[in-house]
Amino acid sequence: MRGMKSQHSNRKRQSGNLVLVGMMGSGKTTVGRVLARQLGKQFVDSDEEIQRRTGVTIPHIFDVEGEAGFRQRESAVIADLVAGEGMVLATGGGAVLAQENREILHANGIVIYLRASVHDLWQRTRNDRNRPLLQTGDPRAKLTELFQQRDPLYTEVADIVMPSSKQSVHALVQKLADEIAAYQQHHAE
Repeated sequence: MRGMKSQHSNRKRQSGNLVLVGMMGSGKTTVGRVLARQLGKQFVDSDEEIQRRTGVTIPHIFDVEGEAGFRQRESAVIADLVAGEGMVLATGGGAVLAQENREILHANGIVIYLRASVHDLWQRTRNDRNRPLLQTGDPRAKLTELFQQRDPLYTEVADIVMPSSKQSVHALVQKLADEIAAYQQHHAE
């Protein structure tokens, strides 16, 4: 993926897009809203956009179409969204599973991995019934399994890795704004 960097670097920087990736519960939507407000960008959540377009909840899509059907919808929505400019995009936790999504996200914005520990993710998601993949007999074990599978993919696609635990949202957003500015300055032509 790094070899594609020069080919897509103009669109990546010029789009003004910031893409948040990470596990469910890592803070993508919360951080994304505050970051967008602070930077004067539009905020878009890909899961919310899927629900808006389909008129049903994500758990319902999982029930009717399964995870594979949901992932197809997710890929289509992400492709549409990253064609825009000047946004902060919060992606679903599994968006990085498809190579096509990783490539399109990496090419169309600065990708930020909000990285949290499994313990923190568990604390944030354990009472949330809108997380279809955690509706199992042992949701913490499932979360651990998902983290082990996805962490390398988030790291692969990320331009910036930002720990998202043990600090307030505003402190995190300030650190993130500084990291984004440093990234942009380092990659300026």
